[in-house]
Amino acid sequence: MRRVTRDAMLRGVAGAALAMAAVVTAGCATVVEESQPVAVPRGELGQTTNPDLQKPEKDIDALTVVRDFVHASAAPLSNNGAARLYLTEGADKNWHPDNIMNIIDDQFNTVYAPETQTDPNQVEVVIHGQTVGTLNSDSAFIASKGSYNQSVTVQKQPDGQWRIVNPPPKMVLAYSDFTMNYVRVPVYFFAADSNTVVPDLRYVAGVPQSGLADRVVRLLLDGPSDQLRGAVRNALPEGANADGPVTATGDGALVVPLTGVSGQPPDIKRLIAAQIVLSLQTVTPNRLRLLSDGSPLVDGQSEWLPSDLPSYTGMASPSADQPGLMVVNDRIRSLGDGEPIAGPAGQGVYHVKSAAQSLDGRQLAIVEQDGNRERLRIGAFGRDALTVETSTDPLAGSTMTRPTWRPTASTDSTGEVWTVVGGVNVVRVLRTSDLGWVPQAVNAGDVVANGSITVLRLSRDGARVAMVVNGQLMVASVVRSQDAVQLRGSRILPVGSDAQAVDVDWLSQDSLVVATQSSSQPVVKVPVDGLRVDPFNSSNLTPRVSSITAAPGRPIVVADSGGLWTASDLGEVWRPQAHTFPGADPFYPG
Repeated sequence: MRRVTRDAMLRGVAGAALAMAAVVTAGCATVVEESQPVAVPRGELGQTTNPDLQKPEKDIDALTVVRDFVHASAAPLSNNGAARLYLTEGADKNWHPDNIMNIIDDQFNTVYAPETQTDPNQVEVVIHGQTVGTLNSDSAFIASKGSYNQSVTVQKQPDGQWRIVNPPPKMVLAYSDFTMNYVRVPVYFFAADSNTVVPDLRYVAGVPQSGLADRVVRLLLDGPSDQLRGAVRNALPEGANADGPVTATGDGALVVPLTGVSGQPPDIKRLIAAQIVLSLQTVTPNRLRLLSDGSPLVDGQSEWLPSDLPSYTGMASPSADQPGLMVVNDRIRSLGDGEPIAGPAGQGVYHVKSAAQSLDGRQLAIVEQDGNRERLRIGAFGRDALTVETSTDPLAGSTMTRPTWRPTASTDSTGEVWTVVGGVNVVRVLRTSDLGWVPQAVNAGDVVANGSITVLRLSRDGARVAMVVNGQLMVASVVRSQDAVQLRGSRILPVGSDAQAVDVDWLSQDSLVVATQSSSQPVVKVPVDGLRVDPFNSSNLTPRVSSITAAPGRPIVVADSGGLWTASDLGEVWRPQAHTFPGADPFYPG
């Protein structure tokens, strides 16, 4: 079908969005991921009129009317004015689409309904496609797969033009149109028990560009997405609001006028400033003038840039002096020099099946083969590791997943160790007052309903968990209430066509790298919301890839049938790791 109509219709909106993306890229070197779509509460879309909306071509057939309507739905200006031009006058007045958008694959069809068409002036047209996901009312994308089928009625008008009588109750957008008109923005909140920031990926309409910063601030004021609610905290108190829109001043600053925060203590006000500055760094390079009831939010500092902030991710990244480790033939060796580490774990005293190093490098958690079952040991790096024992025996089982450390809330804390026993029992192991370790169950019923868990990796900020469940990549948020912990909001993310996941690790706080069984795409990168799948170069790898590890600022390390390989970028050819061993299982701290 034709693309001329779609291109003319979206050119102005898309051009503005792409220009904005270029400004974003140039203005913020700290953005890890490429710029992607974004959405704002639907009530704020379409508040600016656009006199240049491209009218439908004359005398197009009913199938093309529906197809062009789908393409036009991606342009949010003028209350989705471009899409409304394809509706009858009555339908235009009565169309109040739901706050959820359906995103479908670009290769969709419009076909006449199979029923016999009896009225020559009215036809039923069905939109057939594959669902990519939905954009929820909280402006967060949720990946999903399945068939999309939506029937609409199209009538011939007195002027001979076909127009839609009953548009879909939920807007439907083609994937490329969505990514062309919406911009991904990480909106920042804090980990539940620390001042580590956690990015919450949201999607905001790219135009009008002048209101982009205001839309992001309002998302921040509304709080975290449904996916992260309960897993993160917002320094902005309940009742905080914007005392007007974010506006530009003559000297090039953006004014963010807040109200309802003046009573907060100075340390909380600084956290509020950090949330705003970090959330806006991807949409503007301008200085930010943060106000509370007309006065500077933080005494002594009226304007802010990202460089004015201390690091809020230091506790979520391995220190530079930790090169990473690997398990080789039941022993732990250094990725840095290939030598066995000091102590029994490196000298063959334990039959190490898998292991994890704490983020500060001071602790080791080891899964040890003990006859026909596996058991957990935890101890200081280079020292003896204690066996975790319990009379109630929640650790009973023949298998345990590679351990993973929950980040510490302070430099004095030792954190928690998580593992999955027997594929179904998610267990966290806590330090006791007598320096022992005690296991507690994690409520993971929604996850195990999908099958056996073979891999579980906590994010290094502690807010999320990534898993391989019955060959599927899944993510969930970690929600704590008093002494109970629950995996909530579990979602399946795509890893490629018909591919099964083998292993996963956190490349950054909002992106994953996945080893798959695919011979053509053995390693892929997936954002935490699953909007897209980007394959790494497969050169030099010999499928299948058995394990993978990653960390911010570190090269990715994978193990295939020949040994270890490293790469840092999607198009980079994999290079042999300097100290490689067949059968090695690499891991960075975390």
